[in-house]
Amino acid sequence: MRLMRIVFVALLGGGLSLSAGAGVEIQHWSTSQGARVYFVASDALPILDLQVDFAAGSAFDPGGKSSLASLTRRLLDTGAGNLDEGAIADRLADIGAQMGGGVGEDRASVSLRTLSTDEERSAALTLFQTILHHPTFPSAVVARERKRAVADLQESLTQPGVIASRRFTASIYGDHPYGAVTTEASIQALTRDDIARFYREHYTVQRASIAIVGDVDRAQAESIAEAIAAGLPQGVAGGDDIPPVRLPEAAQIRVPHPSAQAHVLIGMPGIKREDPDYYPLLIGNYVLGGGGFVSRLVKEVREKRGFAYSAYSYFSPQQEAGPFRIGLQTKGSQVQEALDVVDRTLRDFIEQGPTEEELAAARDYTINGFGLRLDSNRKVLGYVSMIGFYRLPLDWLDQYPRQVAELSVAQVRDAFRRRVLPQHLVSVVVGGDGDTAHAAAPPAAMQ
Repeated sequence: MRLMRIVFVALLGGGLSLSAGAGVEIQHWSTSQGARVYFVASDALPILDLQVDFAAGSAFDPGGKSSLASLTRRLLDTGAGNLDEGAIADRLADIGAQMGGGVGEDRASVSLRTLSTDEERSAALTLFQTILHHPTFPSAVVARERKRAVADLQESLTQPGVIASRRFTASIYGDHPYGAVTTEASIQALTRDDIARFYREHYTVQRASIAIVGDVDRAQAESIAEAIAAGLPQGVAGGDDIPPVRLPEAAQIRVPHPSAQAHVLIGMPGIKREDPDYYPLLIGNYVLGGGGFVSRLVKEVREKRGFAYSAYSYFSPQQEAGPFRIGLQTKGSQVQEALDVVDRTLRDFIEQGPTEEELAAARDYTINGFGLRLDSNRKVLGYVSMIGFYRLPLDWLDQYPRQVAELSVAQVRDAFRRRVLPQHLVSVVVGGDGDTAHAAAPPAAMQ
């Protein structure tokens, strides 16, 4: 029976829950302790998905202790109550439940997927609450994971793509919390007391948002949310604000590395999660660099000139302005030519915007494919948790295709002119020094 439950949940991992054209009705309330709750009922499958998000992302790392948020989340389910990590894994296997989650700049998340039948649901929720309410952060596991984090960092710093991403982040955000990068020293500085304190101060009921999707009714969802919230640290109200982002001065940065391919990143801070320019920038970016082989960057960089296999761009909205980023890889000898092509393509797009045909294709692709973003409980949970954490309108999923359908070329062009500013764009080039056959000295403007 244990094996059957595990296989059943695994097979249903991507199962359909809502028809592609169906609306998603999000019910919202707060628990008696003050945690926000967002609930979508779906009885198409005997599955319950839930996620608890906390304002406990890397932006809340103390100075000199970058990766504290990450390590806290990683250690959360390595010991809880009287259970060690082996016992937790065994219980999850016995129940046939799955735990997940992660940590980003703004939030840390803990998720659970379980069968919705009474016995399995009750057992899974009991274990989930034990992990959330009573983590023990065993000293031996802290030492092991700290050592592993150092080894992972050392290995990653041999990769030019990682180096480029870290340098880009630090360059566009400076001393803002979004710009902090993990170092070996910052990992080694972390103690068990730091982790336990971070948990008590950030995994609190006031900083929690609970998303529930699946085969339970409103009364059951309320009971689940109350039980989760009741055992969380109380903490104090406030403290979850992230300071505004300052735009950087334009810069070109070159970092030597013996790779044959140069990793190129260009960009600046972009938009917040709830931003009036979200839709014109999102759909405009599909034309610029988000649409794969139909995007302008791919046509100019790859198809016409063969400088790179791929080129892309994206906006990543966050609580404060997340990054706008253009990326590609090219031979070291072609770096400046590729940069020039990207610069011309971007400036032309800012000045002229998309054509009517390009915008129509982007709108159609986004609207026609939107239902596929909501075709499983797990996908719906991702959106509901995002809506809840960032306090977006409850009808955000209904607004999305309507807002996209109404966009005009003028709106897209206007948004890009105001929000993507050449005087604030930072270019980072890492590597390409192994392309010795045609290597040339880097341009004098780069440093």
